[in-house]
Amino acid sequence: MAKKELTYAEAMAEIEKILGRLRSEEMNVDGLAAEVKRATELIASCKARLRKAEADVNKVLE
Repeated sequence: MAKKELTYAEAMAEIEKILGRLRSEEMNVDGLAAEVKRATELIASCKARLRKAEADVNKVLE
């Protein structure tokens, strides 16, 4: 079964949750690497969406 692709808002909300856990020190060392990996994936996804939106807007403005 394919994973549902998150919206930009959903990805940002998940990133905020991860940051909250890091700041509150809820995370143990064992889970740290997995959380950082997930946050990195989410950030890359958000950046790609922003680049696409920028390209679409520029195309419309031309």
